[in-house]
Amino acid sequence: MDMFISKEQAICKINEFGRKRKPFLFVVDFTQVRSVVFSPQEAASKGIFFTVPGIANYPFLPEVVTSFSFNLIPVSYEIYLKSFNLVMWHLRRGDTYLVNLTFPTQIATNLSLASLFGHGKAPFKLLFQDQFVVFSPEIFVIIRDGKIFSYPMKGTIDASVDNAEIRILEDEKERFEHNTIVDLIRNDLAMVSCKVEVTRFRYIDRIKTNRKELLQVSSEICGRLPKDYHSHLGDILFTLLPAGSITGAPKEKTVQIIQQAEIYERGFYSGIFGYFDGNSLSSAVMIRFIENTDGKLFFKSGGGITALSDPEMEYRELMDKVYVPIV
Repeated sequence: MDMFISKEQAICKINEFGRKRKPFLFVVDFTQVRSVVFSPQEAASKGIFFTVPGIANYPFLPEVVTSFSFNLIPVSYEIYLKSFNLVMWHLRRGDTYLVNLTFPTQIATNLSLASLFGHGKAPFKLLFQDQFVVFSPEIFVIIRDGKIFSYPMKGTIDASVDNAEIRILEDEKERFEHNTIVDLIRNDLAMVSCKVEVTRFRYIDRIKTNRKELLQVSSEICGRLPKDYHSHLGDILFTLLPAGSITGAPKEKTVQIIQQAEIYERGFYSGIFGYFDGNSLSSAVMIRFIENTDGKLFFKSGGGITALSDPEMEYRELMDKVYVPIV
């Protein structure tokens, strides 16, 4: 039997779990066409394992590995440039202000998805059978004590670059990109909560990977939910989708541009997953994503494109994000 349910079914099921204060895992694809909503035990029985801050449902230890190989077979710059130029055409027309353009990069590694999941270090991890694995550093929303928090992550730089932190914070393109997404997320949260405010603005996260250390820029946005929010968790989540940080602004038109410009279907990449423990909800954007496609592994990654973007720098950022957090 197909485990996937529709958007409408997912909303109803999440609302019901929330109303009864029953723990559940949820996974939603980018287009919100396919979702799963399971108890943690049911998820494990179907080969879906996860970890979020404070809880995990997998009973196994990762196998011991004595060596680790990880090689990239990237899409060519010429193919990337064709999509980049299409995005720039829409930017110049004023159809959009910011587009998150992504590509699949084929990778070769000696580890299975389960081994990568077991050895990887990330606050949010998901192993979905033998289909895909996620090591996400980016929170989508956290809901606790009547408040909703979002932490958009926009702006990435190699930590080894001279004065990396100053460069990323002072870069005009990166500042515009981050500000645009903060405004978008603030407006999104205002649809489901009140008294929305930016409580932390443009702070630095350090992420260690198998290839290099990266600096990423995040902000914190907070709003107050209505008293009966537990019974409406599904409505809240789907009102906010797709996640602004991996689409762009304005959201609806930018999703149409993404579908024109990208050379593949995102599937579950850049959707969301999360866990409700009966009281609080934690969720992540499904980035740092590896998918098994007919026995070949593809790492999906991307970055925000604005009118100030340089194609070579954006292509390099795309490649910098192809990593697993195994150090």
